[in-house]
Amino acid sequence: MTRLTQHDFDPEVLKLFDQYVHGQIDRRGFLSQAGRYAVGGTTAAGLLGALSPSFAATVVAATDPRIKASYVEYPSPNGYGTLRGYLVQPANAKGKLPAVLVVHENRGLNPHIEDIARRLALDNFIAFAPDALFPLGGYPGDEDKARELFAKVDQVKTRADFVTAAEVLQKIPNGNGKVGVVGFCYGGGIANYLPTVLKLDAAVPFYGAQPPVAEVPKIKTPLLIHDAEKDERILAGWPAYEAALKASKADYQHYVYPGTQHGFNNDTTPRFDEAAAKLAWQRTVAFFKQHLHG
Repeated sequence: MTRLTQHDFDPEVLKLFDQYVHGQIDRRGFLSQAGRYAVGGTTAAGLLGALSPSFAATVVAATDPRIKASYVEYPSPNGYGTLRGYLVQPANAKGKLPAVLVVHENRGLNPHIEDIARRLALDNFIAFAPDALFPLGGYPGDEDKARELFAKVDQVKTRADFVTAAEVLQKIPNGNGKVGVVGFCYGGGIANYLPTVLKLDAAVPFYGAQPPVAEVPKIKTPLLIHDAEKDERILAGWPAYEAALKASKADYQHYVYPGTQHGFNNDTTPRFDEAAAKLAWQRTVAFFKQHLHG
């Protein structure tokens, strides 16, 4: 079966899907507006189904013998009280390793984000991926339900939980004390936010919302920022963010990937761009190795 890509969809459908994913329109709104682009026997519901994630394949299997993974809990008194996440490490690690906090999109800890954590473990990092939906019962196994549930999360408490997660990794027994963060979409926003409240060793936001300009001078963490060329919603905030980064002499790199959509690194949806994702991930791992090892 041929894999669908962004080029199989009208650009307006992709815009509608982005609005749907981020809660700007509901399911009914997507279906009613996408109907005009449903041609050749395709239905609006069919378009939505085709654009939605499929977790059939993974890059690193959960049972891969090269890693050891488990779900762990930590106290988070400033957040929801208990922080739960997926902790993955190389099975045969030698010496102390750097750690990377992995922050999911606005659907909680789904199989794709767990796969990302496993990939990092194979690159010789301790990876920890918390589930912001844990206080509400955890990732429900359905992306639409997860998105609806995520809208009910208390973001003040959740942000505190991610701060706790970073602090846990700074002190984790087999860690070397250095911590980076990588996040996607909502998680990209968290990866931009954490350096305004913590001194981390590296931060890599993928197409994430920028922090308030007034908070940017607090950033003392090296940043590697990945954005998509066709992501008008996120790129709208970039000029002000860049000006603030330059004014505060922040250490940052910014890449915009030509022709890509928001979510281009997520290989479970047609918005995935294989070439851009490969390049962005190579840059990400190299950036972490540069700043977290030693």
